[in-house]
Amino acid sequence: MLPVPSRTELTRRLPRLIFGLVIFGVGIAMMVIADLGLAPWDVLHQGISQRTGLPIGTVSILTGILILLLWIPLRERPGIGTVLNVFIIGIVIDLTLWIAPEMVDPAWQRWVLLLGGVLLVAVGSGFYIGVGLGPGPRDGIMTGLARHNVPISVGRLIIELSALVLGWSLGGTIGVGTMVFAFGVSPLVGILLPRLRMDPLVIDRGSPAADRTTR
Repeated sequence: MLPVPSRTELTRRLPRLIFGLVIFGVGIAMMVIADLGLAPWDVLHQGISQRTGLPIGTVSILTGILILLLWIPLRERPGIGTVLNVFIIGIVIDLTLWIAPEMVDPAWQRWVLLLGGVLLVAVGSGFYIGVGLGPGPRDGIMTGLARHNVPISVGRLIIELSALVLGWSLGGTIGVGTMVFAFGVSPLVGILLPRLRMDPLVIDRGSPAADRTTR
């Protein structure tokens, strides 16, 4: 684990972390309802969900746990935010889909859900990344590979493309929403993060904690 912040720091940061993860999960659920295409990892989660009958959020949790096991040989260290990421996002996705209708019409409503979902994912990412309580499980794979001389851009491309293709082969939804997510989330996070980032986390021993945090 990454060094544990002081109680005062946790009190300051945990509410923002949890808020960010909750709205991130709601955003993903909105994209699922829109049925216009999902992000690569969620295409995989949806494909597995359709094959197994497990809710997509539950699949996200189980996938996150398996990914954390891959951290061991890569010598990545999870933080509090990493663990909460695995569980809160998946739980919120399932709860939102349980409460919300399975499908909406007309088409403009689906577009509203898609664009609103992408925006919520970006805002949630800004809050989550901004607290600096540990990298997301999937992002930790990229940074772990980078320490083994695999460029992050190459590692991300290979892994996310593999998740996308496998998820599509299992029945996950690829569409315009996939492209909107791919080209929309990063610029939005780039705009929002400087406004949502908290001051660098300082552990009791005096060293700033890493703030690599994405899903």
